[in-house]
Amino acid sequence: MLAYTVIGSNNKAKALEFYDALVAELGGERGFATDRLQFYSNGQGGMLGVGTPSNEEQATFGNGTMPAFACGSPEQVDAVYNKAISLGATCEGAPGERLPGMFYGAYFRDHDGNKLCAAHFIPQ
Repeated sequence: MLAYTVIGSNNKAKALEFYDALVAELGGERGFATDRLQFYSNGQGGMLGVGTPSNEEQATFGNGTMPAFACGSPEQVDAVYNKAISLGATCEGAPGERLPGMFYGAYFRDHDGNKLCAAHFIPQ
């Protein structure tokens, strides 16, 4: 349903280093870019953009805003979460089952404070 989402950063170079490695865990890679944004895609739909705000003001994270990365298994959730933590992300909820029998996920924040989720919906 979503075409893309953009995450703001105050240190684009550091953010791209983080997201290059994290997105690779999801089978994605860099796509097109502009002078302020780098987009990532795994070729299966929506894209993730990372960069500086267009109004040239400080990037801030949104309270209640949380992009989620679709994972194909609980093991991929674990791998994405572990990669994020190894890249300097902070834990916001270790991998585990949420909504018993429906959802397995993990939560973390990047170096700019953006909250992210690695999510796997358990087939019913």
